[in-house]
Amino acid sequence: MAPPQQQLISDALAQELQDAGLVWHPEAGDHFRIRAEALAEDVFILSHMVIEAREFDTGTVLRFNGTTEWALDSVAKEDALWLPREDQLRDRLGAAFVRLERTDEGYALTMRRHDGTESTFTASTPAEAYGRGLLDLVR
Repeated sequence: MAPPQQQLISDALAQELQDAGLVWHPEAGDHFRIRAEALAEDVFILSHMVIEAREFDTGTVLRFNGTTEWALDSVAKEDALWLPREDQLRDRLGAAFVRLERTDEGYALTMRRHDGTESTFTASTPAEAYGRGLLDLVR
């Protein structure tokens, strides 16, 4: 039996989160795109066997191992767009997460801000709802 498909947020929301200051510390299992037109449609997954994050004095590099058929050995983290999974977004919400409910339009995330007020964010998928809530929290 194949593992369930990981639900990711849209590239646009991922970019908004990055622009708002969400920090990515690459780990095995992370999904990302490379900011190059030729690879814009491909989603890559960090893996200790194929793509690994390597730390250097100059920054983090995503190293492609065993990809002799490609002219791609590594790419700077800054040239990649992290596409957080649903579980990663929920984890980043932390104590602010109150609940996620299915609605007629999709999903509604309720979260509690530091001042105790609650906000609701709706989206067509749970990942997008979590992402919208996290974007509000990061801003």
